[in-house]
Amino acid sequence: MSVNEAPANVRLIGGEMLLWSDMSGIGGVTEWRGAALELIRRLVPPDGRVLLVGPHPEQVVDDVVARAGSAAALVRSFPDARALGERHPDLEVFCGRLEALDVAEPYDLVLALDGLLRTHSAEAPASAWSESLAALAGLTRPGGRLVLVVRNDLGIDRFIEARPADRECGDDQWAPHGFDPSYPGGPAALDHGLESAGLSPQRCYAAYPDREAPRSLLSREALAGELPEALTFPLSARESDRMLVADPLSLTRLVFRHGLGEELAPLWLAVATRPPLTADQAHPAPSGPVSADSGDRVQPAPAESGHPAHPVELPLGLIEEGRSLYELTGHGTRRLPDGEERPVPAGRVVEEILVEACAREDVKTVRELLSSLAEWLERSGEVSAATDSLVYDGERFAAVNPSAAPVTPREPRVVLCRILWRFAVRLLAAGHHHPWPWPLQADQLALTLCGMAERPCDHGDLDLARKLDAELGQPAELGEHAPTYRDLLGARDRLADQLTAALARISRLETKLSYRERELVRAKAKLRRTQRKATAYRRTLGYRLSRRLARPRKVARRVMRLLSG
Repeated sequence: MSVNEAPANVRLIGGEMLLWSDMSGIGGVTEWRGAALELIRRLVPPDGRVLLVGPHPEQVVDDVVARAGSAAALVRSFPDARALGERHPDLEVFCGRLEALDVAEPYDLVLALDGLLRTHSAEAPASAWSESLAALAGLTRPGGRLVLVVRNDLGIDRFIEARPADRECGDDQWAPHGFDPSYPGGPAALDHGLESAGLSPQRCYAAYPDREAPRSLLSREALAGELPEALTFPLSARESDRMLVADPLSLTRLVFRHGLGEELAPLWLAVATRPPLTADQAHPAPSGPVSADSGDRVQPAPAESGHPAHPVELPLGLIEEGRSLYELTGHGTRRLPDGEERPVPAGRVVEEILVEACAREDVKTVRELLSSLAEWLERSGEVSAATDSLVYDGERFAAVNPSAAPVTPREPRVVLCRILWRFAVRLLAAGHHHPWPWPLQADQLALTLCGMAERPCDHGDLDLARKLDAELGQPAELGEHAPTYRDLLGARDRLADQLTAALARISRLETKLSYRERELVRAKAKLRRTQRKATAYRRTLGYRLSRRLARPRKVARRVMRLLSG
């Protein structure tokens, strides 16, 4: 097959971009994973028709094609369309812009997990967001569902990133974003836009922690209440930044505490339905001929247009933690696929308590908390716990998400050493203040904390702790990655603190050295005066006579010793 030849299942509809690819990594397609995949699996009708609009990760496309009765995809990039057509021969692929798509029969489920910004083409002016939504609603059959993702222009990730998210001078940004008055500026505006397009919002989710790789979907009903810290802490930073416990975590924690989780979410995922046709709408009275060039879409058959969507129980929330996926229920969480419901433990996250105590230099609180933690580990036999996965209510500890896979038992001392070593790595990497010397390394700080917990450890225990951490698959140390602006600022601040401490020590040593030099000069002057006095005394007549008179006596004493001995 030549470069410009398309597979048989790829159809060009107009506005296609022949030399452009949205999957090249330039535009940053959202990496939807466990939480979104679980929601899509519940929504895909086994015998229905599904349309994917815009670029989607390969895992999402593969899952939809495997589960749906028939599937189709719409992309604007010709290379992406060719790749989809070759990967899935049974997938009908349309290549072009959204407004040019005209199908004879609408779809039971329309998925637009990349939003509407990448449904336009550089070959024509971009349509307004409301117009694109109306075109998308026209592709949804009455009784069908639409899943639409909208990027929040005031999401929490906008306050975290140093560079503007949409104006990085990339090749894909030929149309500036933010000048469309119809683009929703909040959850209420999103609901209004869906209703104006003839859709009924069914449930709206807030995606966290960022738009690049969301790990959780929290519904509006779940965010309306006060979420426990055991839920919000793991969602407060990106996966790479979570090891740092840096500024993104603190900022997002404040968002949840102030009840702004939905308004400041990086992404909104809305599930809406198109109301089924009534009997009068399904059998309209003839009102005269319809012009062939009127631009109206072909209406579906009345027998099919009134079928409601297959019943789906939408979850209150889906949370991905490591390799596990949890569903948020009315009374707690449930591990998927067949875990039992368990209540969310109450209390504060142990890591926040320790960071706060270190910031106040409250060594007593640190010692008491670590001693209680060591006693709890000895009683419970917990192996996979960490300071960011434990909560403490003042009396007892509880794991946020207990480990599903059994782990080989370890000595409680080694388990505690691993926990404190992970905390030391994260504390130093984040640049938080603590009451111990700044040049202290993570290993030394971990051993110091073990001593404060009255469980002394050595370097052999520390090596076993690292092996346990590697076995659990939760590395505390970050891999090599390009430092962000905030990382550089944090490193600069840490170096500035160390330089300030070193300069203060040098100043104290210079002051002490100057004082010692002055004392030395005074001592030398006093010694010179004493030497001059002694020299002058040796020149006197009395000193010379006494020296000469003392010599015969010395000789006489020596002779007497020889004679007597």
